[in-house]
Amino acid sequence: MVKKLQKKSAPASADMPSSVKDSAQQIWQAGLAAFARAQAEGNKAFESLVSEGIGIQRKTQSAAEEKIAQATQKVSSMATDISSKASGQWDKLETIFEERVAKALNKLGVPSAKDVQVLIAQIDALNQAVQKLSPATTKTTPSAAKPTATKPTATKPTATKSAAAKAPAAKKAVAKKAAARKASSKPAPASAARAS
Repeated sequence: MVKKLQKKSAPASADMPSSVKDSAQQIWQAGLAAFARAQAEGNKAFESLVSEGIGIQRKTQSAAEEKIAQATQKVSSMATDISSKASGQWDKLETIFEERVAKALNKLGVPSAKDVQVLIAQIDALNQAVQKLSPATTKTTPSAAKPTATKPTATKPTATKSAAAKAPAAKKAVAKKAAARKASSKPAPASAARAS
């Protein structure tokens, strides 16, 4: 029986290599056809995938830009709120500091800005009062201070004394200073020296 089987299987095995060859060749041809089709349609598919990718990228970029804009707006509003609160707190701190410094300076006897302003106003008032008095004394002192060649110098001190007698004490001091300057600039006769 074994011999019979071997005989029967021998012709089948002779047919088998040709059928395997045929099916391998068909598989190869199908692969080549699939490769050719994929190559032809591959460019089209690749281009369609690229265009879809561009669309998706644009959508995601616009969505990301919207989210970034919203986040930026929220952060800027929060920063504005925080800065306004901080400036309010800073102002409070500044006023407290200024008050404490003013108290410390007052205890040390340092005049405040208000005190200095009052003193400046008083000085301005005094300057105006002196300026009102100064033109009256300068009108009388130039005639007393200027010696003329034809007039004797003895009459000049009497003019100064009469002007000084009419003016207040400040005018007397100005007249005496003018007479002293005149006497130091030119040698005066003996009568003028005695009068001054």
